[in-house]
Amino acid sequence: MSPASPSASGRSAPLHVLGALALELRGDATVDRAALPRQDAGALAEKIARDLAGFAADSAGLDLITVGAHYDPVELLRPGWPLHRELDQLAANAPRERHAETPAGRVIAFGAHDAQLPGALTPSPDYAGGPLRLVPFLLGGDAATVARVGDLLESNLLENGMAGADTALAAQAAFGLQVEHARYLTVHDLAAMMAMQYEHAGLGALWPLLETALLQPEGEEWLDAPPEPLVHYSEGEARIALFSPAAWHARYAPEAPCNTEECRQTLNRRYQHFEARLRQISAVLGAHAVPVTFVHCDGPAEREAL
Repeated sequence: MSPASPSASGRSAPLHVLGALALELRGDATVDRAALPRQDAGALAEKIARDLAGFAADSAGLDLITVGAHYDPVELLRPGWPLHRELDQLAANAPRERHAETPAGRVIAFGAHDAQLPGALTPSPDYAGGPLRLVPFLLGGDAATVARVGDLLESNLLENGMAGADTALAAQAAFGLQVEHARYLTVHDLAAMMAMQYEHAGLGALWPLLETALLQPEGEEWLDAPPEPLVHYSEGEARIALFSPAAWHARYAPEAPCNTEECRQTLNRRYQHFEARLRQISAVLGAHAVPVTFVHCDGPAEREAL
């Protein structure tokens, strides 16, 4: 599932609006719970549904599907939107009782039973502890309504999407955390925020490749900007070039040969930094669930090898 899929005419028809309640946490405050029981998850979901209707009234006629759990941004920003897809698949088995005279959509909230969330909804402990935690949701129903609501939320949430004060307090009490700000984002808003964060963290050169993996998973993108590693995203995976010291020297340091110990030590430090950067980029791609393959590229045709 993705926010849109190609129609027979070649245009993209929205399937769902994908988003999240974003909880910006205060400092180093502890987090008591990663998941809520069903009753608490349902109570929070009702507040989310009400807030969203304030931004786009027609959202009240759509199904809201969410989970009483919070996640790191990398757990949402993955090719194919697997967390939102899991919510959609689990909701497919939910009762569909709806009366013709009541156009309101359903509110479906998954919670923990015996401390266990259904399906693949359990947040990863590997990414716990970050300052931004996300409660994912999706809106689905009539295609025309989804399109209208999606357009409104895409244009409004990033600038004006603050959650209701009682929603923020409810999330704070239910999860046992300290909320500095609570706001709503679409997945595209979240991607834009992450792009800025990666830029500030010195990873801006990698973002176009990640963005392609997220928004056009069947597309192609290169990271080919020395001194950065050489990376090719294609056919759903990222192929990262591995260079021997000699091959690295030929590509990244083709200046005059070093004849002093100081020069050789400088080159060695640069090569070690390059290897550390390889590991960092591989870890970031892995966190976003982009498959990584390392390819030895010791010849002059590095791009062809990838």
